[in-house]
Amino acid sequence: MEKDARAAEALVASSTGQAALDYAIQAAELYMRAASSTSNKQDAARFRQRCKVLIAHAEKLKTQLPKLSPGRNGSEILRQSSLLHGNEFPPWENDPPDVEFQRKSGQRLFTDETRFSLSPIQTENFASWQRPQDLSDIPEAGDQQALMRPSQSCNLVQDVTTDCSVVASLSAAIDMLTGKHAVLSSIIHPFDHENGHPKISASGKYVFRMNFNGCWRRVTIDDRLPASRTDRTLFVVDRRNPRLIWPALLEKAYLKVRGGYDFPGSNSGTDLWVLTGWIPEQLFLQREDFDLSTTWRRIKAAHETEDVVVTLGTGRISAEEEEVMGLVGEHDYAVLGMDCSDGIRKLLIKNPWCNGPVWTGAGWSTPQKSPKAGTSQQGESSDQKPELALSGTLWVAFEDVAQHFESMYLNWNPKLFPHRHDGHFNWSTPPKHLAASLVRNVQYAISCPRGGLVWILISRHFVDQELDIMRNRRGSMAAVAEQLGYMSILIFETNGKRVQTSEGPLYRGPYVDSPQTLARLEAEASKHYTIVLDQQELPLKSYNFTLTVFSELPIQVREAQEEMSHLKEIEGTWSRRTAGGNSSLSTYFINPQYKLSTTEAGPVSILLTTGDQDVHVHVDLAWASGKRVNSIRVKDLVGTSGEYRQGCAIASIPKLDPGIYTLVCSTFESNQTADFALRVSSTSNVGLEPIPADAAGRLRNSLTPLRLTEREERMRAQIQVSWLTRGSVCVRSVGPKNGRDEFARQSSSPMIRVYVAEGWGPEQFILAESGDGEFVESTAALRTPEFDLQPERTQSGQVWLIIETIGVVNTSTSLEMDVFSDSPVQVGPWQNW
Repeated sequence: MEKDARAAEALVASSTGQAALDYAIQAAELYMRAASSTSNKQDAARFRQRCKVLIAHAEKLKTQLPKLSPGRNGSEILRQSSLLHGNEFPPWENDPPDVEFQRKSGQRLFTDETRFSLSPIQTENFASWQRPQDLSDIPEAGDQQALMRPSQSCNLVQDVTTDCSVVASLSAAIDMLTGKHAVLSSIIHPFDHENGHPKISASGKYVFRMNFNGCWRRVTIDDRLPASRTDRTLFVVDRRNPRLIWPALLEKAYLKVRGGYDFPGSNSGTDLWVLTGWIPEQLFLQREDFDLSTTWRRIKAAHETEDVVVTLGTGRISAEEEEVMGLVGEHDYAVLGMDCSDGIRKLLIKNPWCNGPVWTGAGWSTPQKSPKAGTSQQGESSDQKPELALSGTLWVAFEDVAQHFESMYLNWNPKLFPHRHDGHFNWSTPPKHLAASLVRNVQYAISCPRGGLVWILISRHFVDQELDIMRNRRGSMAAVAEQLGYMSILIFETNGKRVQTSEGPLYRGPYVDSPQTLARLEAEASKHYTIVLDQQELPLKSYNFTLTVFSELPIQVREAQEEMSHLKEIEGTWSRRTAGGNSSLSTYFINPQYKLSTTEAGPVSILLTTGDQDVHVHVDLAWASGKRVNSIRVKDLVGTSGEYRQGCAIASIPKLDPGIYTLVCSTFESNQTADFALRVSSTSNVGLEPIPADAAGRLRNSLTPLRLTEREERMRAQIQVSWLTRGSVCVRSVGPKNGRDEFARQSSSPMIRVYVAEGWGPEQFILAESGDGEFVESTAALRTPEFDLQPERTQSGQVWLIIETIGVVNTSTSLEMDVFSDSPVQVGPWQNW
């Protein structure tokens, strides 16, 4: 049994993903059975220890596996995401019956014990929590329908509640909520389906169906609203229907999900995704690739059929610009109408603030007719320009919108897509030294056998820690975004296989601070795509996500698989002793080096990545039989990552023959310290182990640079030591510095030979020489093999460091030299010989 356990354990190291996890569990079980069946106490203890190690390794492997499953794992994630701010929001099961909202004789009104926090300015105006019948201007019994049914078109506004995105969302979506789609009927309960408006709950209890943290969830509130002791309002109100309370109840339910009335902010795309389940898309209007005409065509037709809701968001705006333009910075606006007359494309924009400034930066345009037969969605004639301004709405040219707003949020009717796939996964964000690569990122393969339009939405679940970050913010919402991090979707045409770096994607989405990000793909029939979730500076160690794929035709979604079945990973460091820099430097040889061995021919991929994005890295694989290399020449290379790249480099070798090789990890500059990870992937097992640094712990004596001339082709300097010493010499040529303070490459480089000799003339004995005694072009650093220096011989003045050159044509060329030794070495002045 021990033999079987060892065999399974060996397979763990040579496998990846789910296979590695399965082998680890199998090996642990075999060791446990072996411990139970043996009578030898020492063997039993050893088997139990191996079992313990394997279980710990299996747990680590679990964290590295993306969990996309509507089954057991998905259900577990949905349960984990049910708790927010001390409240439980269970997944939606069934619409509650009307009996749940009835009030029996003598029964007290329902009270939700949730504590809704208020901001300082809200607290200043707050009086108490009051039921609708206790609020001012609430009708007497018999006229209760005005609480839920407006008598004229709605005009929703906010005052001191910091949820402009919510009110902008409700204003823009009022037709979608109450019109032909009647989305409100599936959101609020109880609901009068016969008459098409919410019912008044006799018990004061309301249940809302909201879409967040992976599914539709049940949100329960009571009907108490924050009453004000001043003329300021603490909840959304309807200017034309002041008694209407269902928008305020919907707002309260949403703010319960998001953390309270002092909620520091969101965006309308996220809000409508939670409130309605309509697909959020964010367009960045200031991007160079933003196309006005294409966007107008996309949204105009859908807006006419009420299949898209449009809202706008501003970015950071100076106080002067706010005053001059009449815009509010970091604020959301509703789009109530779209029109194109006289060749001018216009949007009807509404500021949800009840006393907000009116945009004066662009002259309003009056369309010949508004989208609703001469009446705007606010119920006002489109040619009443002053009235529009007073109500906070204004027709604005589309070009002006694109110039002055930062984002356009589109929420699309999910019923536009006949097919949908939902899956949930947990992602432990990669450690810093792997963040520049994609090897720890969640990746999925998507294919559409018949092709067609596919939309991929990734939604990050709300967590308490992010709310804490937002509440403790200092400065603008942009500063908060930097603390919350960003995420994006990348799409690759790699036949559904995992990718290691972000180079060469078919699609690279913007990095957004929103909890949702969307990618649109026109899929080709039977082609497999790799979908990657990427991130920048997400602050938490672990997140839950939901992947939702919408498509016109049937789709297939699965975890992306590694292209190669075997991989080895090892972590390393460029320290002060091992940061040798690029191959043109004499210290190149001190870089971290590894012995790579393989017994079967096949493709190999070598990834080098570091968490320091200011460091440019490079990896070389050389013919060196697993021994340390001093320098790299083209003929030495088996494979290379090419130019030095920021944070991450990859060398792909289509076919590597069996053998033992030397792998060198380097930064462009010397003395750049950073941690790194090295990852080797192959189709068969490979060996990877560090090569000890032969200069580790040795002294470095940097000599004064030696200026070369055409007349002086041979120079020597005397060497002396006081103790028996072992050492080596490195030399490289450098030319004049250019304007960027880098050594410029010369059109032709001299040939150099460096050696250490004892004696002179015919009796001279060479202790060590570079290049096997041959002259070598000085574009690469040269290094002698190690040699021994005996003090009695050096003190007689018979040991020399000798430099010979051929082809010196640039009088600015000089040589830099380092002597590495385990005891001090004195090198005298250079002599022309």
